[in-house]
Amino acid sequence: MRLLLIEDDSRLSQSLKISLEEEGYAVDAVYDGVEGEIFALSTAYDVIILDIMLPRKDGVAVCRTLRNNNLRTPILLLTARDAVEDRVQGLDSGADDYLIKPFAFYELLARLRALLRRNAPQKKGVLVVGDLQLDPATHQVERRGERIKVNAKEFALLEYFMRNPNQVLTREMIENHIWNYDFISVSNVVDVYVRRLRRKVDDPYSIKVLETVYGLGYRLRWPERESEG
Repeated sequence: MRLLLIEDDSRLSQSLKISLEEEGYAVDAVYDGVEGEIFALSTAYDVIILDIMLPRKDGVAVCRTLRNNNLRTPILLLTARDAVEDRVQGLDSGADDYLIKPFAFYELLARLRALLRRNAPQKKGVLVVGDLQLDPATHQVERRGERIKVNAKEFALLEYFMRNPNQVLTREMIENHIWNYDFISVSNVVDVYVRRLRRKVDDPYSIKVLETVYGLGYRLRWPERESEG
């Protein structure tokens, strides 16, 4: 999943970026409201983390502008203000949730998962496609009850597939959601990671769920048959 972090505190921003990337998220970090607005309107993000106290343009104004431009991406506000009227103002500007500083990182992760679930076809915490299961909270992947070891980037790729079951995802879509602007693209990087993932979640099993749609991209789909015969 790809996140936009708009936070002017460089130390906090860098800390959050590193921690979120360790959790498998791709993170673009910017440091003022005007730049954040440009990024948000020019790139598809899964969630925007937006600080309220920003230089050049405050977070509430940024949020309002994004909603006025019909951007529906979930927005999580970060604020040092804990007065009820400040939280109401943020939510009324179009934000989906808020988090008061200082906060525990695991609470931020929980709120991100909740925001991602709101727009997902499956509302439950655990994503399920056939006998394949992925738990965003614990970062565990299982198939037929067997634990499958994946690294952070493989987990992020599989989560993207499982949040969009039966949909063809192009290489460009995958790259845009799994990697950030700092990533130096290699022409076949998506194919390499799909092959790695396929070796773990498909090759040991007779029913294959990761499909290559030639000329278009890839799709995760549970076939109509329900058992391995």
